[in-house]
Amino acid sequence: MKLSQIVLTTALTAASLALTGCGASSPRPARYPTAAAGSTQVGPASYYADSLAGNSTANGEPYDPEQFTAAHRTLPFGARVAVRRVDNGRRVVVRINDRGPYAGSRIIDLSRAAAEALQMIRAGVVRVELEVLSVPAVRSRRATR
Repeated sequence: MKLSQIVLTTALTAASLALTGCGASSPRPARYPTAAAGSTQVGPASYYADSLAGNSTANGEPYDPEQFTAAHRTLPFGARVAVRRVDNGRRVVVRINDRGPYAGSRIIDLSRAAAEALQMIRAGVVRVELEVLSVPAVRSRRATR
């Protein structure tokens, strides 16, 4: 292949990629995503290891296994969520104070107290349905100055 053919091929490929948007990243999610009350999600849930007690959660408070709290990847801190175990119908309400889980397809990580209320300690991971009950009001930065 001649040098001129290589240059022309490279130029055409670059132009084609630029026009089709190949490699363009998708829009980033909002920094503080919100969800409307009543929205639902179904998937696997897990719970925090006991060894994490006292460690800081993403919102800065220490993890307390005796509180009804949870980690979710996108719900805002302070959101209240009903968690229903699909196979036995048990239900608990938790407050989101951490980010995660980041293992597999899990949708929520529960505190020990919440996991016990759902009777999921032995199973470790169970299928749940989440229902957002409330989300905290978003405060304007100007309002806090």
